[in-house]
Amino acid sequence: MTRAEDIAADAFAPLDAALDRVAPGIDAAETARILSVGNGVAQVAGFTDLHADELVRFPNGVVGIASSLRPERIGVIVLGSTDQLRPGDRLRRTGRVVDVPVGEALLGRVVDALGRPLDGGDPVEGEGRQPVERPAPPIMHRDPVEVPLQTGIKAVDAAIPIGRGQRELIIGDRQTGKTAIGLDAILNQTDSGVVSIYCAVGQRASAVARVIQALREGGALGRSVVVVAGGDDAPGLQFMAPYAATTMAEHFMAQGRDVLIVYDDLTRHARAYRQLSLLLRRPPGREAYPGDIFYIHSRLLERATHLREEFGGGSLTALPIIETQAQNISAFIPTNLISITDGQIYLTPGLFEKGHLPAIDIGTSVSRVGGKAQLPAFRSVAGSLRLMYAQFEEVESFARFGTQLDAETRRKLTRGRRVRAVLTQREHDHFAVPEQIAVLLAATEGLFDHLAPEEVAEAEATLRGALRERLPDLAADIEAGEPLTDAARAELLAALRAALGLDDGDESGGARDGDA
Repeated sequence: MTRAEDIAADAFAPLDAALDRVAPGIDAAETARILSVGNGVAQVAGFTDLHADELVRFPNGVVGIASSLRPERIGVIVLGSTDQLRPGDRLRRTGRVVDVPVGEALLGRVVDALGRPLDGGDPVEGEGRQPVERPAPPIMHRDPVEVPLQTGIKAVDAAIPIGRGQRELIIGDRQTGKTAIGLDAILNQTDSGVVSIYCAVGQRASAVARVIQALREGGALGRSVVVVAGGDDAPGLQFMAPYAATTMAEHFMAQGRDVLIVYDDLTRHARAYRQLSLLLRRPPGREAYPGDIFYIHSRLLERATHLREEFGGGSLTALPIIETQAQNISAFIPTNLISITDGQIYLTPGLFEKGHLPAIDIGTSVSRVGGKAQLPAFRSVAGSLRLMYAQFEEVESFARFGTQLDAETRRKLTRGRRVRAVLTQREHDHFAVPEQIAVLLAATEGLFDHLAPEEVAEAEATLRGALRERLPDLAADIEAGEPLTDAARAELLAALRAALGLDDGDESGGARDGDA
């Protein structure tokens, strides 16, 4: 080779290398075309082989789920905006189902139903990805629900206890404080080690922003995950959000950790699925809901459980929220959820309007786990609370007719009104278990009978301080699960009387504010 040829070869060497890098390759993919596109749903044709619930990819990065498979056309739920999709556009298979990132990297983040960040941060780099649709744990992998999940709300922890691994429905009309109860349950887990997930479905952006701000101010955002599918998002994202949030929670449960998840709310989730089903031309049933509306919620909530030790020992506690219309708890979706869950916390607008907050109707609310999810000391104090409160409400309803009352009936009315004042609680004001036991014991034993109901809150604050200062060892024993012995009960009552400045017989003093 001559010198001129050597120079030419050296000159063209970078060009040859560049051509090798950009050499055309074959990208084999099965594609189809869009026939029509609507609000959240696209009809496509052209696939020769497609699996149910398989993920497909549209132009501009939009993805969808193959839902209704028919020979002539396929209904696809679009997980994003359909504004830029047009009939004739091509889409392709991905060969996988919808999955989301899982792991510690999600804590403190606000993400959408596909795990994409909504807080302006970097993309979530999780420990892996898991499908949003997963089977519930088998029965033989589950343990009984016996460990309490404290919410810090006296009315709930005393009368409607929640255990780790339970599914407790929060139900009531709009603007009665349903979200506040779920939010308080999350905020109360500061020292419990429980990982919390708040899943907002169909909520206004302002409402979600308030929840995130409350979590941040309460120091709970760093141990929480917020999954948002707002009211302006595609119905497909609203439908997938609870399943995605549950998958994120199950990763922590598999590690042996306790998780609390709040679904706010499943009424909007059901409406989003109804919208998708009608657009997919599925036969409507009662109230235009499709026939599998029960199944979409049962397969979601059955994933909440308490695992046996050999399978990790973790738990997933679900607090689904649902909205009623005019207190009609016998409507289609409420009755479905009531039959699936392990009890319900029922809030009424009547109590809300009277200022009895939280507006929990103790008589209608129930926990099917019951006292098994309470500490022994709590169970000994609050065991008869529901019966006593029900008797008080019955007597109070008769007393409105102006009937002449005997001394025993007047005493029940006085005691019941003080107990109701004790169960009233400000939002984000959480009571530790020993403090709840102290104030409930004081109310049921009549230590507040000489006070007007509006003075009970100040007396509560006095008792909470006295418990921490005078009986720290007893408070620690109660939190450790020790039973409240007769001697400890007498010691606690003596300390409470001393804090209120009462002698042994003072609590039976005269009634106040028209109780007689």
